[in-house]
Amino acid sequence: MGWGWGHMVFGSLMMLLFWGAVVLAVVLTVRYIGGSGGRAESSDSPNRALAILEERFARGEIDKEEFEERKRLLSR
Repeated sequence: MGWGWGHMVFGSLMMLLFWGAVVLAVVLTVRYIGGSGGRAESSDSPNRALAILEERFARGEIDKEEFEERKRLLSR
């Protein structure tokens, strides 16, 4: 008669493992379908950096010399 609590703990543990596996499967599926898996896309990075640089120049945050120097560094 003393075995009732043991089964309850085991059942709870198995339920936690089951739902953890379900959540893990969903996360991995979303990452796989999404493609990048949370990583930054390297092919777009130079274009994005240049766009930010042009925006900063247009807002007057940097002068022409600094803009040209950074643009030259990005084009390497």
